[in-house]
Amino acid sequence: MNTGSNKPGEAAVAEDRTGTDESEAERALGSRAPEFVKARRALHLSWQVGVFIVGLAVVVAGIIMLPLPGPGWVVIFGGMAIWATEFVWAQLVLRWTKRKVTEAAQRALDPKVRRRNIILTAVGVVIIAVLAGIYLYKFGLQMPWKIKDQ
Repeated sequence: MNTGSNKPGEAAVAEDRTGTDESEAERALGSRAPEFVKARRALHLSWQVGVFIVGLAVVVAGIIMLPLPGPGWVVIFGGMAIWATEFVWAQLVLRWTKRKVTEAAQRALDPKVRRRNIILTAVGVVIIAVLAGIYLYKFGLQMPWKIKDQ
């Protein structure tokens, strides 16, 4: 019998690979600053202040972009990613957000959910078509505002 070992009486033990991809994908919590920065307390503190200010500027820009044209949420998550390079709380928030987005994407790909969404979209299109037909029957192609020719 092949036990996977060269020594008699020893059995090879298979590695437990359950959840390996997930654990490799999730990095250890904590600062990702270079070692020479971590070694000096004052330098590390100034590094953290700099990372916080840059992340804050990016998050504020994203918040400003929410009502204005621009990728507001993407920029906000970018600022959170900047913070996550240095702060554990931001890493935890980012992990939670990634997990929720992944769960939502998997739910959206569920055949039952897709079928429901297609049915709701079709019903919505029919309702809009009926309302447009009623409007055209009642008012014709006349626009609702009056513009006088000059």
